[in-house]
Amino acid sequence: MRPTVHDIAAEAGVSLATVDRVLNARPGVRQKTVDKVEAAVHRLGYVRDVSAANLAKRRVYPLVFIVPGGPNSFMRGLEAEIRAAMQRSPVERTSIRIETVPPFDAKAIVRVLDSLDPAEVTGVALVATDTPEVAAAVDRLVGKGVHVATLVSDLPGSQRLHFCGIDNLAAGRTAAGLIGRFCGGRAGKVLVVAGSMKLSDHMDRASGFAEVLNAEFPGLEIVGPVETNDEADRVSEAVTTALKADNGIIAIYSLGAGTRGLIEALSGQEQRKLAVVAHEVTEHSRQALTDGLFDAVINQDCGHEVRSAIRVLKARADGLVPLSAQERIRIDIFLKDNLP
Repeated sequence: MRPTVHDIAAEAGVSLATVDRVLNARPGVRQKTVDKVEAAVHRLGYVRDVSAANLAKRRVYPLVFIVPGGPNSFMRGLEAEIRAAMQRSPVERTSIRIETVPPFDAKAIVRVLDSLDPAEVTGVALVATDTPEVAAAVDRLVGKGVHVATLVSDLPGSQRLHFCGIDNLAAGRTAAGLIGRFCGGRAGKVLVVAGSMKLSDHMDRASGFAEVLNAEFPGLEIVGPVETNDEADRVSEAVTTALKADNGIIAIYSLGAGTRGLIEALSGQEQRKLAVVAHEVTEHSRQALTDGLFDAVINQDCGHEVRSAIRVLKARADGLVPLSAQERIRIDIFLKDNLP
């Protein structure tokens, strides 16, 4: 049985009220009595349940989520999951607000981070653009005592406490294995379409993809990555231009967003056998899988990522270490036959 405050009171020969004052560092207790209580705590091996204590105090955790604005379907799904978490705030004892910034705008992220008051914010979760300016702003905030977690895209050079997202190197490696098998031994070129190589998730996916494709499928050559800022019009133009210019392209790996543009470009290529792997299940990628335009979609559960960020930030605020197994975000692979 775990020792309780009743055991401490009996061991120290003091009242429960005195034990409570000592454990919560409240005044009005003589130092001699404090020493007796602390000695009893040590002898009994008492470990305080911080979460239960905070529940009893009805502590509320003020959290800020920083996400890109714009039409990106995945990011809008992520924002919807954050808003769903806001609806659960009375139960989870959180106070959540969302700050939207222009996509890939490092300066805007820095402005938001620098504007936060440490007295009013317990933790921050952000979709990070991997630049020195953003890393420095995160470090400044961490230095003021605010806990920071990255969401979807990591910031490895910073002092952030946790990354809530998939292993993007593994996601890229997975995509390469799928593309290689879908090509069925044919030699040719693979067009890689990215949003921005300033995002660590896009960089990692491209790196993992190249590693496996070059090692295991020597008949396939990478073209790109072509950067499109995840804008559908730019994706459509880039893919259409590349396919017209090079008949040797037999596969496409779209490692970012802009899925509507990719679908538009592929819709005019019915006679050309292309193996296509994209990311994130949205209404558009779901339809593309069903229609046979996409062969596979690699997905991450943005709801799990949001819930993970909340758990991690609350745990760190309580001085606790999150359970790594619980916070691991899995990589899902969907074909048209197993769409949820």
